[in-house]
Amino acid sequence: MMKKNMKKTISKNVKSNIITFGIAAAAFIFVQILIATGSLSSLMQGLMVPLCTYVILAVSLNLTVGILGELSLGHAGFMCVGAFASAFFSRCVEDTMTNSLVRFILALLIGAVAAAIFGVIIGIPVLRLRGDYLAIVTLAFGEIIKNIVNVMYVGRDSNGFHFSMKDAVSMDMEPDGDIIINGAQGINGIPNDSTFIIGFILVIITLIIVINLVNSRTGRAVMAIRDNRIAAESVGINITKYKMMAFVISAALAGIGGVLYAHNLSTLTALPKNFGYNMSIMILVFVVLGGIGSIRGSMISAVILTLLPELLRGLNDYRMLIYAIVLILMMLFNWSPKAKELRSRFSLKNLFAKNKSAKEAE
Repeated sequence: MMKKNMKKTISKNVKSNIITFGIAAAAFIFVQILIATGSLSSLMQGLMVPLCTYVILAVSLNLTVGILGELSLGHAGFMCVGAFASAFFSRCVEDTMTNSLVRFILALLIGAVAAAIFGVIIGIPVLRLRGDYLAIVTLAFGEIIKNIVNVMYVGRDSNGFHFSMKDAVSMDMEPDGDIIINGAQGINGIPNDSTFIIGFILVIITLIIVINLVNSRTGRAVMAIRDNRIAAESVGINITKYKMMAFVISAALAGIGGVLYAHNLSTLTALPKNFGYNMSIMILVFVVLGGIGSIRGSMISAVILTLLPELLRGLNDYRMLIYAIVLILMMLFNWSPKAKELRSRFSLKNLFAKNKSAKEAE
């Protein structure tokens, strides 16, 4: 009986994963057809890389919020770390490393590792907290990172690198020196290495990492901690180890999203709209509306809520009103008990079961 239930669970997970990857592949093919036929405007084409970025951020945050069960509001901070670390690297090696693909892959690794390191640094004290306390501390982390970057000045000349937290003049550089990070003005001249194809590949990699983690022994341990911490600890699960693992992987994936975001811009600044708490809240909205713990839901909600404001741009007076109504409807659809009952009643599985029963009765 136990083996039979396990087989059913595995079969259900495999089907769900196939559907998730199938939706992603179908969306990619559809967009490529629209681009090839010239049916997609330049504005919408410009949204494709940010779209992939938001999907990566939503799926990675769902690992912390949905799978681990901890409320984090500092995801934009990890994104900021990955973005600036990778952009700094790309600016430094742009002249010597002319192969854009190799440079971008190295930038991805640097961004992910930098975000993961900050994930460990923040995770050690933060993961001892729970609920609102953890949310407040992670929110503070995001704001601290953003403000530090805004007052950071880094330059390079024949004598090496120069650093200051005051202004560019205090770095005492040579006249022909190159200012890489210029305080609130950020980093200029970042190579535009991000493309929609690369973004799609990174989305697939993110889905593979998160889905495999969730369906693994580690994922089951993480979900056991989420469901009942005391029971998980009583059966020998190392609470700190598994919480830290999920948190750091989530941070690293956010760093990858930051790398993709940074290399789609010529100038990267740590403005509130880019890496402030509003960005963290927006990513959290993607997770909540898509369904906490639902990887596919996070992916779909990120796409819908990113595209919707642009699709409604012609309705200037009613655009945000319609956007708000859609948010409410999505929330009701995902979380209302009546809506859940209707979804289960009219699901394909139940419809096929009814048809099968009707045929057998005949």
